[in-house]
Amino acid sequence: MSDIVRLKTQTQIDNEAAVWTWRLDCGGLTDAERGELAAWLRQDARHRRAFDELGRTWSALERLRERPQQRRSEVLAPAVRRRFELRRYFASAAAALLVLALGASLYLARPAGTEVFATTVGQQRHVKLADGSQITLNTNTLLTVSLTPAQRLIELRRGEAHFEVTHDAARPFLVHAGDTLIRDLGTQFEVRMHPDHDVDVLVNEGRVEVEGAGAAAAAANGRAGSGGEGSDSGWVRALTAGEQLRVAGPHLQLMSVSPQQIDDELAWREGALVFAGQPLSQAIPEVERYTRARIVLAGPAVGALRVSGRFRTNDVAGFFQALQEALPVRVTRTAPGLVTITAR
Repeated sequence: MSDIVRLKTQTQIDNEAAVWTWRLDCGGLTDAERGELAAWLRQDARHRRAFDELGRTWSALERLRERPQQRRSEVLAPAVRRRFELRRYFASAAAALLVLALGASLYLARPAGTEVFATTVGQQRHVKLADGSQITLNTNTLLTVSLTPAQRLIELRRGEAHFEVTHDAARPFLVHAGDTLIRDLGTQFEVRMHPDHDVDVLVNEGRVEVEGAGAAAAAANGRAGSGGEGSDSGWVRALTAGEQLRVAGPHLQLMSVSPQQIDDELAWREGALVFAGQPLSQAIPEVERYTRARIVLAGPAVGALRVSGRFRTNDVAGFFQALQEALPVRVTRTAPGLVTITAR
């Protein structure tokens, strides 16, 4: 008798999570169904991660409902015509139902001209806007784009994106991330929003102006703050090519970045991760962004080992193999969705 256990693929798990999320939104579950959901969540650690991730995406999109309501007749036709950008997240008909339900409610509540773009874990995506500007989304990213005659506003709600902006002085290009507002001054730049809501801004060409606190709220309400006298933005910093700003609450850290460091930092646009002697304790959180697996380092000695090289973001298994060949470590899948790195 065969003792081979065939595990579900991640696509199957994503589809099941999509169905459960959709059923919850459609009016709740009976006690028996809630018991079934609890049992499903306990079956596999990946079930809980997929379900929680969908919940976060759903909640982020639901917050778009805070925008002014449009008349149903004005919005329904575009909702039917337009492709809802999140649907690639799902890989089956059941998942498509979730996208349809979410897309309909979102479009009925959104102002005209606002689009939603997203990527799932491990995915990158390139988008060209109507004004010629280009956005590249990294793994697990969610943002909205609102183009009006007065301004172009991007709201980065999660993840990381690179912007190549077609400059228009009469129509500012603004990126709102957390409590931070980034204003294009003719440039290419990257914005990353960390899970703790710290924000990194890296400029690889041209200039940007970064404002804090009230400026972001003003932009979201359609008022492009200037950071001048009387502004409630709190602070303003100008960045040029080769500079990176870390915004951690009220704390700002400005760093100079070499051309090689910029290339390494932006290698994700080519589907690559580059490490140049970073300790595993820093490298592993970056790798985790491209996989649903949780990666555990067994002790500080393992975390202190340093890794160098260029790795594919879609080949985490190859990264693990390279680690075992280059470092005195063993990589073990100790449970579904759990990887442990130990010394050997």
